[in-house]
Amino acid sequence: MITSAPFIIRPIEQEDNSAIAKIIRDVLIEFGVPKIGTAYEDKTLDCMFETYQQEKHQYYVVEHLGNVVGGGGIAPLQGTDDSICELQKMYFSPIARGKRLGSEMIKKCLSNAKDLGFEKCYLETMPYMETARLLYKKNGFTPLEKPLGNTGHYSCNVWMIKNL
Repeated sequence: MITSAPFIIRPIEQEDNSAIAKIIRDVLIEFGVPKIGTAYEDKTLDCMFETYQQEKHQYYVVEHLGNVVGGGGIAPLQGTDDSICELQKMYFSPIARGKRLGSEMIKKCLSNAKDLGFEKCYLETMPYMETARLLYKKNGFTPLEKPLGNTGHYSCNVWMIKNL
């Protein structure tokens, strides 16, 4: 069902934790992503609000008709210098797809990253998540030959980066 009600991108709140965790897990299952070596098994998935309260971390959710329908955020890329952030846990329910919300979320996250002093943004995805890869490319991300940092997502084998 398509509705004309607005989608709102806003900072995550504590009461969003269970909804965004469910969305992320549901999308990963929908796309057949392995449950190990991906965001599916991240310990932070059930406490996203608390995780993104740390310095230089920010997570946004997409709200529609009072329900969380997606999200995305940035955080320092572990295992690298402090000039590189990572676009993290950007997933959308089917109702939020195809509405340019992905580009809006990327723009919001990267603007925030630049304001926080990051110079580059890194991300990881899967080769069969074609729509996501096209979205990242459209928003200026370019492929890398090998991963950066230490995300713990050893099952993700597509790596991309963008200068901010």
